[in-house]
Amino acid sequence: MRVKEQWRYPVKSLRGEQLREAEVTENGIVGDRRVAVVSKATGRIITSRTKPRLLGLRGGIGAHGEPTVNGFRWDSEQAARLVREAAGPEATLQASPQEGVFDVLPLLIATDGAIEYLEIDSRRLRPNILVEGVPGLAERQWPGGTLSVGPVRIRVAKLRERCVMTTYDPDTLRQDLNVLRRIVSKLDGTMALDCAVQSPGRILLGTPVEFVPAPSRLHV
Repeated sequence: MRVKEQWRYPVKSLRGEQLREAEVTENGIVGDRRVAVVSKATGRIITSRTKPRLLGLRGGIGAHGEPTVNGFRWDSEQAARLVREAAGPEATLQASPQEGVFDVLPLLIATDGAIEYLEIDSRRLRPNILVEGVPGLAERQWPGGTLSVGPVRIRVAKLRERCVMTTYDPDTLRQDLNVLRRIVSKLDGTMALDCAVQSPGRILLGTPVEFVPAPSRLHV
């Protein structure tokens, strides 16, 4: 098994950017989900679950390390206007006071075996790392174990419960509800893996990946 793709999403709910190498800390990939779209009225985070047009905007990291929206600094009027057009007049951009704005854990790992089984575009899952060379649905046996990815050690916590975001085509934004229906009917609504970083380090594309199962508990 090896790392096929790496992604970060500097602005939560926007498109991400692919990386040839990634610095991984206890807070996930450096630069991931540093800015979120929030409602000025309520202060709550707005996501593409309810505002899918956000998926049509591109998040990135600028030359000086600042998050960007379609190439504009996240705190510029150009970026603010794009976000309002996608998510409504109350939408604004806000930097995270922490290292990142995560729904569950700071890393999401997908595998090619499960993606091929379901016959979907891997980008619908918005993974941070895509592992190739995984047989079939082997990922479903990984929770509780550990992934060694070069110097990085990753604890596999659980399978991710999927939502309506998977139903939007990453290029056209057209919705296909059958995608989520298949995840529910064939995979109990879960796909890809919520993970935590145990040992940080740098990951390059092509880095070998090894799965280490959790130690068996002996019953006396």
